[in-house]
Amino acid sequence: MSRKGVLGMKKVLWGSALLAAFMMAGAVTPANAQEAPDDDKPSGPDMHALSSRFNAVRVKKDYSYIHRPRGDKVVEQPDIDRLLFWTPDGKPDGYAQRRGDSVIYYDAGGRPTRVERIPPGVAD
Repeated sequence: MSRKGVLGMKKVLWGSALLAAFMMAGAVTPANAQEAPDDDKPSGPDMHALSSRFNAVRVKKDYSYIHRPRGDKVVEQPDIDRLLFWTPDGKPDGYAQRRGDSVIYYDAGGRPTRVERIPPGVAD
């Protein structure tokens, strides 16, 4: 074997040993990271605290262009462009949902009953 071959082999062996040493040092570091956090920097809220607050902004939309059944109670769902209709005695009466430039009306069973085109500029 030539002198260059032996030197190249030594570099590979030393590089492998050095890499193994760094990997071993890295394996020890995460265990140390699980110790008590530093008191000088505040820790953020945990997921339970974050989930207890609902910070979404209430969306308000104008649905005056959608026909509402007379006497029905209307529940707006502006995040999905839908209005739910309930009879005065509390039974579902269907819903209307905007899809593009149309409003699709559904019965209480979820079957579409009619489609109404929205004229341009009415519901922008």
